Amino acid sequence: MPGRRKNPPTDELIAQWPLSPAATLGSSVRARGIFLEIRARLPLSLRRLLHIDSRVLTLRLPENSGADVEAASTIVSKAMQHVEELPVIPREVEDILTISQGERHRWLKDGRLQSAGTRTVKLRGRARKITFHVFDPRYIEDVLDRDLVTLWREEDAATAADNRRRAAAKAALKRSQKKGRVPATDIDEGREETSRPKLRGWEDFGLDGLLR
Repeated sequence: MPGRRKNPPTDELIAQWPLSPAATLGSSVRARGIFLEIRARLPLSLRRLLHIDSRVLTLRLPENSGADVEAASTIVSKAMQHVEELPVIPREVEDILTISQGERHRWLKDGRLQSAGTRTVKLRGRARKITFHVFDPRYIEDVLDRDLVTLWREEDAATAADNRRRAAAKAALKRSQKKGRVPATDIDEGREETSRPKLRGWEDFGLDGLLR
């Protein structure tokens, strides 16, 4: 069964804007994120005119539509002038760098992954807002080019191995202490005996019966 076409054949192509590699950073998730960001800048009545296909934004006018495509084209063209500077959001970072959510959180917390600030948005259909970190696209590009992810993973592996060694040594010490543990009463008596002062002539003093 053939798949449905996103754009009916009667739609008139008004304009198109290819997304450069510098803008997408090689990520289809980033490309769609840019599309959604630019579409959100259009009035509600014009948003359905903007589409994305193979990392190309297209503005199409349905047949017999009276939409103001010129206004839409102007808005998109203006937004495209700064498209390469759009902040990178978390899901895009994970796709660009091929990292997990846990790695992103960990490296962000310890400062290896540098935030460019935060952004607060309201979820569709909900009153609650969420705040998340965003990243400079040129910084993410630098992390990608220098393959810092590989270095960070090696550092994490070394830290994890060191932690395992420390934990194993601590557990072994605890086990050995349990095996050779002396009853508390014996320890106290021994401590009392060793702490008792040794006086010169103490034995003779006792033999004279003065301590009786």
